[in-house]
Amino acid sequence: MRLSFRAAVSLLFFVNGMTIGSWAPKLPTLMARLQISELVAGLIVLCLGAGSMCIMPVFGAMVARRGSARAVSLAAWLSAPLLLLISLAPDIWTVAAAVFLFGGFLGGMDVAMNANAVVVERVRSRAIMSSCHGFWSMGAFVGAAGGGMAIQHWGELAHGAIVLAVFALALVAALPRLVQDAPARDAPRTPLRLPASPVPYLLGVMALTAMIPEGAILDWAAVHLRQDMGSSLAVAGWGFAGCAATMAVMRFLGDGIRERLGAVITLRLSAVIAMAGLAVAGLAGSAGVAIAGFALAGIGIANMVPIAFSAAGNMPGLAAGMGLSVVTMMGYSGILLAPGLIGWLAERIGLGPIYVGLALLLLVPLALSRLARSADFDAG
Repeated sequence: MRLSFRAAVSLLFFVNGMTIGSWAPKLPTLMARLQISELVAGLIVLCLGAGSMCIMPVFGAMVARRGSARAVSLAAWLSAPLLLLISLAPDIWTVAAAVFLFGGFLGGMDVAMNANAVVVERVRSRAIMSSCHGFWSMGAFVGAAGGGMAIQHWGELAHGAIVLAVFALALVAALPRLVQDAPARDAPRTPLRLPASPVPYLLGVMALTAMIPEGAILDWAAVHLRQDMGSSLAVAGWGFAGCAATMAVMRFLGDGIRERLGAVITLRLSAVIAMAGLAVAGLAGSAGVAIAGFALAGIGIANMVPIAFSAAGNMPGLAAGMGLSVVTMMGYSGILLAPGLIGWLAERIGLGPIYVGLALLLLVPLALSRLARSADFDAG
């Protein structure tokens, strides 16, 4: 059975999320294997973000010039073996280099697959962005929950090999069925320039502040549960897995909720729920309560970023992929760069107070929520 355009791009979101989710239980394993502190681990996480920030714009330009299908194919195949390479890296310097490429090519894949999802929305005249991100969260749940158990039972090398095999099979199935959106050879080229309007940058700030808490859960929830609360590695993986599971459910419901309530109201409700969940996780006295808080935060975080991406992807007057590239790069700097700084803060004040502080950060997207009105375009 051949995949539809929507199924093909959804499968790419799933394996991208699975690979990112598999990173969550790997960080405490790396800390133990390399015998490094939270501060040094934070610098490794910073390499993840630095790679993304350096390589994402390259794939944004490639989307504009060659189309999203070609860009996502290149980024995906370059991403596939990197988790295994991180597992094989013998010292901190080779780990840092592999993590840099891991963040960069997965980030480039993210820009391109979001751009392809926008094309599918236009072809189908229906919103699909939230459900695509639902598949990402489902993949992240599988990667985080299964990754911790796989590492504990079979070791990190076997874990990396399993992720590579699943990734490669998914690419073989999905890539030939993507919407082919390369511009015609004789089509006039829109200049590749940064947007003059402030709206994409404000949408980028919205995505940034929404994704910083997600990054803090992805990278540090397992460390918080294991080191601060004494949980086993298998239980620690459920910190991000709980968040990813509720995010997946809410993202599958998100397109319908947005069509019924509108993007602005959906964003405001989401921000308030996420703030409550982060506060519960930060103040929790046990692993079970903290996991419940992370899960509640996932309900709120779920649809904030897809709304920002849909709003950016439907902006007229920009080269294809450029508005989305700006918002994606700014947003993913939150999930990739900020957690590195959290490692520095965690040694001084602990992770609990940090999660409480991140709840207050979501006042920013709450204040900018009116900019989400343009996200309703794709549902019309």
